[in-house]
Amino acid sequence: MKGLGRSFNKFLLLWFGEFISAIGSGLTAFGLGVYIYNQTGKASHVALVTLCAFLPSFLFAPIAGVFADRYDRRLLMVLGDSLSAVGLMVILVFMMFGEANTWQVCLGVSISSIFSSLLEPSYKATVTDLLSQEEYTKASGLVQVAGSAKYLISPILAGILLSLSDIKLLIWIDICTFFVTVTATLVVRSGLVSKQHKKDETFKGQFIEGWGAVTENKGVIALVLVSSAITFFLGFIQTLSTPMILAFSNSHVLGIIQTISALGMLVSSIVISMISIKKNYLKILSASLFGAGLFMAGFGLRENTILICISGFLLFAMLPLANTSLDFLMRIHIKNELQGRAWGIIGIISQMGYIFSYALSGVLADYVFTPLLMEKGGLANSVGSLIGTGDGRGTGFLIIISGILLSIVSIVLYCLKSVKKLDTRGDLCTDQ
Repeated sequence: MKGLGRSFNKFLLLWFGEFISAIGSGLTAFGLGVYIYNQTGKASHVALVTLCAFLPSFLFAPIAGVFADRYDRRLLMVLGDSLSAVGLMVILVFMMFGEANTWQVCLGVSISSIFSSLLEPSYKATVTDLLSQEEYTKASGLVQVAGSAKYLISPILAGILLSLSDIKLLIWIDICTFFVTVTATLVVRSGLVSKQHKKDETFKGQFIEGWGAVTENKGVIALVLVSSAITFFLGFIQTLSTPMILAFSNSHVLGIIQTISALGMLVSSIVISMISIKKNYLKILSASLFGAGLFMAGFGLRENTILICISGFLLFAMLPLANTSLDFLMRIHIKNELQGRAWGIIGIISQMGYIFSYALSGVLADYVFTPLLMEKGGLANSVGSLIGTGDGRGTGFLIIISGILLSIVSIVLYCLKSVKKLDTRGDLCTDQ
């Protein structure tokens, strides 16, 4: 038990480093969004920067997963954190010689994103190295607390700092957080023995082996595909909540709603970290996804700030429960030596939903649903009589549809026999 206690303490140190890093990343993300919009006045430029920050990590995730099993996981985390600062330095250099153009910011965030792709599979696999199965859910809750910091702490802090200085200060702070993360990772690394891959293993062979680890179990691949569906539907509310709210309100109210919604995720994550989930993972997963779908529909139902705040809070409170259950059910059925490459592949499949939703949501809202729910639109006298008509109502209706479909997915998931077989504690594949 003492050994397990020391391992969890090492995890906490690693987690603290990632928590600080998340705050720094959130500062830069918020600051660059404001900077680009103020410079260009175009949302498309902000979207382009966001895409450049997301796409490289997405594309390199499977390769990073193989690296996580082929080389020292903690060392990869150190390199990923350290080298991602290079991209930020590129942006700073451009800013020191004048204003950084959109393409220059895109170049910098792309460089950072490439190296940051090393972090997630190595970090998740290291959690498996450090902890027992009983500690996974508690660790998952803490990891989600760290992830929520960029939505809760960073925007408020960035707003204060921008009133005192400019974007360069935020970037410098982000760079400084890397020192905290790297130090924490090195301390954890010093007490662990790195797992070596077989010398006759090839990079291609390891990638194929990781793909096999994900696809050989029908239940695991079903959960991965469900993860992709979840990100697809969540992508709609991520991209459409802002125009929906701004259609009847202002940016101040928007900020309040986003903060309250993010608090739901924080509260739920803290509860999970304090009270470990020990059974009924599939029931919790299905119920939380069903609830998330209903609350998403409530989010788009009316132009009512109180209703939107309550729905947003409850929606995001459901997500840590779903993520924890998904994480556990997949983790315990993948061999430890394959975890890095498996998580890299899982990451790229599950996040494909975001790419499709980002591409479709704006087009559908602007050119299909909004015209239908204007005062004289095709759905004004039917759907419009229930949810209202106007600029933001088509967007709200699209969010409602996404929520209903997510609830349907949760029901289908619960009925899958292959997934039900995963919800057992016997015949686990994870090596301890």
